[in-house]
Amino acid sequence: MNILFLNAILFTPEKGVIPKMKSIKDTMIYNMCLGAKKLGHHVTLVASADYKPIEKEEYDVEVLFFKSNFRKIFKPSSLPFSLELKHFLKQNHTKYDLVVSGGVFTFQSLMAAQICPLKTILWQEQTEHQQKLFKIPSKIWFNVVVPVCMSNIKVVVPRSFSAYRFTKQYLKQTSSIIVDHGINVDKFIQSDKKKRQIISSSQLVYRKNVDGIIEKFYHLHNIPGYEDIRLVIAGRGEEENNLKLLVKKLQLEESVKFVGFLSQAKLNEYIRSSMAFLVNTRKDLNMVSIPESIVSGTPILTNWQPASAEYIDKERLGIAKDNWSVEELKEIIDNNAMFVNNCISYRRNLTTENSVQMLIDIFNHAK
Repeated sequence: MNILFLNAILFTPEKGVIPKMKSIKDTMIYNMCLGAKKLGHHVTLVASADYKPIEKEEYDVEVLFFKSNFRKIFKPSSLPFSLELKHFLKQNHTKYDLVVSGGVFTFQSLMAAQICPLKTILWQEQTEHQQKLFKIPSKIWFNVVVPVCMSNIKVVVPRSFSAYRFTKQYLKQTSSIIVDHGINVDKFIQSDKKKRQIISSSQLVYRKNVDGIIEKFYHLHNIPGYEDIRLVIAGRGEEENNLKLLVKKLQLEESVKFVGFLSQAKLNEYIRSSMAFLVNTRKDLNMVSIPESIVSGTPILTNWQPASAEYIDKERLGIAKDNWSVEELKEIIDNNAMFVNNCISYRRNLTTENSVQMLIDIFNHAK
């Protein structure tokens, strides 16, 4: 098949600021494209030029960057709009057998729905109305734009059970089959050999609530028999200095290691040797680091905010509990072998090849 992936936003902006990156090769969508190529398909990825890497690089699939228009109204950090993309779709949609577009509430998906609806999958991660402007833009989109302009698309594939329940209200052709982010398992090696350490990897910003993780770790550190456990904190961000001050205040300097921003290969080294991956986010719905950890053989300890918490709980790939505490930390350490074995067994379900094949199978069987 000739497959077109539309994914304008490649990185998560923080406070409307798009990060300047040297490469896009560690992004979820680029690795999904590689998975499609491994299955024998010809692949094109389209993204916003605002996310183009600052250094020139060669790609294993065709990658096109289109400039954004009307930037003051439709900010590239949240809702990019591209006339170049619209023109490209009109001129080239007949070349493609399948168009996979990220999300219902995007202009790229609206364009695909208008130009080639019967070739289009909307791969949906939104699980509720976005909070911006009191949810009004999102509610207008789903209640007005969707039924008028997007009702003829072939199928919507949710990335979580929460996304299914939300989207099914507006598009009846929402699949009940969940397809999560695929992981390039060539980059994420699995291991059941664990050090006495746990890890948090994220942007070091307020919404990630890493300070809460440090405070929970402090209570674990003071329990006899667990004082040798180490906490690794990966990532960078505006809260880094405050987090280091908190570690110093709690006298945890010898037990907490800040390792900064890591390549996928180096991050995988830390993840696969850790007993648990910790998530304490205030509002993130989808975190690619969660399936990355699972395919590495490392269980997740998370609150219920991420959409993937449902299958983590169902498949016993860790523990999902709001306001998790030192008791859950102890449980995941004490029963680590069981959780690790579950993650390793589940690994094949989260490969890029499996995710792409599921999308294609759903598309082929959609009415």
